[in-house]
Amino acid sequence: MRMTKRQIKKQKKIKKIKKVTKKAKLIKLIEIKKRLRKVKRKYWIGLGIVGIGVGVLVWLFWGIPLPSKLGSSHVPISTKLFDRGGKLIYEIYADKRSSPITLPDVPKHVIDATIAIEDKNFYKHQGFDFWGMVRGLSRQFTRGRAQGGSTLTQQLVKNTLLSSERTVRRKIRELVLSLVVEIIYSKDEILEMYLNQIPYGSTAYGIEAASELYFGKNAKDLTLGEAALLAGLTQAPSKYSPFGSRPEYAKQRQEVVLARMVEDGYISQEEADDAKVQELVYSEVETFNAPHFALWVKEQLSEEYGEAVVEQGGLRVTTTLDLELQQVAEESVTEEVEELSDNNVGNGAALVTKPSTGEILAMVGSKDYFAEDEDGKVNIIFANRQPGSSIKPLNYALALRDGKITLASPLADVPTCFIVAGQAAYCPQNYDGGFHGAVQARFALGNSYNIPAVRVLALNGLENFVEFANQMGITTFSDPSNYGLSLTLGGGEVRPYDMAVAFGVFANGGIKQPLVSILKVEDYTGKLLKETNLRELEGDRIIPTEVAFLISHTLHDNNARSAAFGASSQLNVRGHPEVSVKTGTTNDLRDNWTIGYTKHALALAWVGNNDNSPMSRAVSGVSGASPIWNSIMRATLDKVEGEDGHGWPLQPDGVVGASVCWVNGALAPNQEGDPGCVARFEYFLKDYLPEARGETRTDVPIDKTTGEIGRPDTPPENIEIQNRLILYDAVGSIVCLDCTMPTKSINVVYPVSQN
Repeated sequence: MRMTKRQIKKQKKIKKIKKVTKKAKLIKLIEIKKRLRKVKRKYWIGLGIVGIGVGVLVWLFWGIPLPSKLGSSHVPISTKLFDRGGKLIYEIYADKRSSPITLPDVPKHVIDATIAIEDKNFYKHQGFDFWGMVRGLSRQFTRGRAQGGSTLTQQLVKNTLLSSERTVRRKIRELVLSLVVEIIYSKDEILEMYLNQIPYGSTAYGIEAASELYFGKNAKDLTLGEAALLAGLTQAPSKYSPFGSRPEYAKQRQEVVLARMVEDGYISQEEADDAKVQELVYSEVETFNAPHFALWVKEQLSEEYGEAVVEQGGLRVTTTLDLELQQVAEESVTEEVEELSDNNVGNGAALVTKPSTGEILAMVGSKDYFAEDEDGKVNIIFANRQPGSSIKPLNYALALRDGKITLASPLADVPTCFIVAGQAAYCPQNYDGGFHGAVQARFALGNSYNIPAVRVLALNGLENFVEFANQMGITTFSDPSNYGLSLTLGGGEVRPYDMAVAFGVFANGGIKQPLVSILKVEDYTGKLLKETNLRELEGDRIIPTEVAFLISHTLHDNNARSAAFGASSQLNVRGHPEVSVKTGTTNDLRDNWTIGYTKHALALAWVGNNDNSPMSRAVSGVSGASPIWNSIMRATLDKVEGEDGHGWPLQPDGVVGASVCWVNGALAPNQEGDPGCVARFEYFLKDYLPEARGETRTDVPIDKTTGEIGRPDTPPENIEIQNRLILYDAVGSIVCLDCTMPTKSINVVYPVSQN
């Protein structure tokens, strides 16, 4: 039966509706499936987040100690320091000095000093000081390490319940525990536990034990000055200890504490001033080996592992020290200072290193650690002292490196004034009070003449020299505008420690090696915690090998120094002719140095007085520190030189030899028997050979009455033009070779640009 048009239209409509309905159902089904997938995804993500959160919480707080353990203690194990051969140097005693004290028995100024320096908001915060933490973290970006920021509660938790490791986990634990401790205990209870359990250095835990250890009295009897000093120890007990390697730090820290107490209104400025000048009478300390070195190593360990670990953790530390050489050095310093006592020499120090690795073999910080007349606890090796002429090799090395002089360059050792803009005229004098005419650089350095050295610094420029000295290892030279040309004669302060690094560059053929004191650190079970990877000559190259050779060769050339020091001085080490050595004596006779080396060993010796009072004129480059240095150097070389024998400076490929004239340093002519040139042999950088020219004859004004070159103030009637033999030195100054040696300043030298 045939459908009508109307039926066909209706049928199509029904099909369309069914199709739309089916599509709608399909879309709805797809949407439902999508929703289910989203729900499942969120579920698994949520489950993952919860899992991670639980994992983090377990990682952070698994095994966390209970705050109730604050009052308990553990059995400490002593830390031992050994020399490189396994001999015991120093034991940091396990016996924990601890004398409990109740808060009412603690003097108010002890509490005030502690809060002022460690946690000024102690009674305001709830366990941690947010802004203090921000300040502490900000210093990490300005000073390279996060500092400060910990409250008394945090310090108590860290030292009693946690380790001193520097990790995020430990810090979070510390913050959480501090909050809980503040809930469980009152502020006074927390303060009392802090004052009874915090380390104050050595074996003292708590303020009562610290008072007994350092001052031999009960805490209740402490004066304001003593309380301020003890309160300042807790931040870094080894560093600030008056019995440590830098006892002057204790006094400096005390003054900081007193200033904070004034700032916070605990005391008046007058009370602070009175406390500063109060005499601090310390208890006697037990003797031990290499005290300055041992306490310095202890300080390094405390910075790395924390005070509590060093005091109680049973570390076993093998150091670089050679106890046998240490004893030789100590005896040499003590005996020579005693010999020189009539010449107003009160103290001495010495340092011995292995240049190629930087290992410290001996360190003597004073004549006697327990001496009271010179405050023997001060470690001169880290003190700022003027180096005198011992700084000159650095000046000459820079000029040689830059090709401004050679070892044959003539330098005018005549009366000279140097003019620097904005400064008074500088007119240096030689140590012997005389003048030596045209002196070639080898002999000017070897004999340590002052005026030629100042000329060389004028050639180098102060800025260049200060930058170069910093590169060599001198950390105390700063803004060049702070110095004048006297810097090359010792006008700037240096540390003996830094001078050993700088001279080590010469010993190592131009490579700087930082000094090392610790070979390895183990715990008491033998587990290795740290080991120093000693690699010879793998430091930074500072100067070419060729320059180091020229300086070292000059400094071991006995002929180059005999005019000033004699042919048989203490600078010659019996059995070891290869030693390069330089002395230094300040013009005011406050410091006297000798520094010498080979590739095998370096030794430095110093004598002087802690209070900078001058020594007598009898103390010179060969009668002060040199005998100490000689005996130490001989003992060291006898022990450390291997089968290869003496460590002679070996001529590098970039160094060539040539004959030069004794008078002018010019290349000697080829023909033999030239009466105008007595030849000698010299070494040069291959790119900086001298020219074959020297003195010339020219007409110059001569003072007829003296035979000297005429001066601006010479009366005209005394002037006569004469033909004389003239030499121009490296700076361009005139030296008359056949005139009478002048006795007054006739040269005015303007230093080259400082840029």
